[in-house]
Amino acid sequence: MNTWRRLLDELAGRRIRYVLVGGVAVNLHGVPRLTADLDLVLALDPDNTERFLGLMADLGYRPRVPADPMGLADPSARQRWMKEKGMVVFSFWHPDAPFAAIDVLLAPAVPFEEIWADHVIKPLGTTPVAVASIRHLKALKDVAGRKQDLADIEALNQVERLSSREQSHD
Repeated sequence: MNTWRRLLDELAGRRIRYVLVGGVAVNLHGVPRLTADLDLVLALDPDNTERFLGLMADLGYRPRVPADPMGLADPSARQRWMKEKGMVVFSFWHPDAPFAAIDVLLAPAVPFEEIWADHVIKPLGTTPVAVASIRHLKALKDVAGRKQDLADIEALNQVERLSSREQSHD
């Protein structure tokens, strides 16, 4: 996670609207599991996308595919990538950590504004991180439907049950 610490610090510092989803978000909700990538849902308006891409370039991240990443701000480009290339995410990599990808979801099952309205702030060390709520994280994982996603949903259900018990004892 140290690979991503500066990126997460800078996302907040540059006022980039994002929400963390995926394995790291599951970790921050209290479920220990390994993950090799950082999954983000971004506000994909041109201004936010441009700030995000400037940050990625400043930190040395590069697109994994030969495509103009500014296409993230263009709904027709995203649709074309999904249809023609089977892309679900637009991935970035760093030469110093080539296996620690940054993945931006192209068409999340839950729209950004809905995820944003319900996100929570979780600390990663001293870095405040915008994380999808458990409800939205489970919805995203349910649509993905892979074995790991289903295991994550069950683990997040356990977190909710434990949290509910703790609140009832207060």
